[in-house]
Amino acid sequence: MDVFRTALIAFFVVIFPIGIYYRVASATSETLDRRQEGVFILATLRPVAALFWLGTFAWMIDPGWMAWSSMPVPLGLRYAGIGVLALAGALFVWTFQSLGKNLTDTVVTRQESTLVAHGPYRWIRHPLYTTVALLAIAISLLTANWFLLIIGPVVFALLVIRTRTEEANLVARFGEGYSGYLRRTGRFLPRVGTRGR
Repeated sequence: MDVFRTALIAFFVVIFPIGIYYRVASATSETLDRRQEGVFILATLRPVAALFWLGTFAWMIDPGWMAWSSMPVPLGLRYAGIGVLALAGALFVWTFQSLGKNLTDTVVTRQESTLVAHGPYRWIRHPLYTTVALLAIAISLLTANWFLLIIGPVVFALLVIRTRTEEANLVARFGEGYSGYLRRTGRFLPRVGTRGR
């Protein structure tokens, strides 16, 4: 087993249980209306993400299964992918830890949600989506796979579209508290300049 496959498997062995822990810890009996995401996002985001994860797990099980979409990637870039993967893992854990009970998988907030503005949320509004972007980059480099390189940015683009509805819901829920937060933070990266978007 090569170092890149080992790194990716190790990442999921460590991160997957952490993600499950925070998902379970944040679960309530409250029903969330995912239809608020809109028909387009409902019809595209999860199926496209499933394709990305299916390709990733297929490569981890047997890289030969994804050989049809392999591409040449310089060895240095593949090693850089390990660093990006570690950064994504750290941001993932920090984000989940900061969200606590506020964690959901949709744009809808729970009745008892609070405005989170600590941890990575002190600087960016959607660190989990930034994590997705970092993961897409890291996995594409580690696997040297053009299919994943194409699908990953599509997933992120759909998340970008979804943030408009998500942020509108948060403004409606938290009012000026969230409007002020919008003005002082960046969407996916720390704010630069005066607009923060």
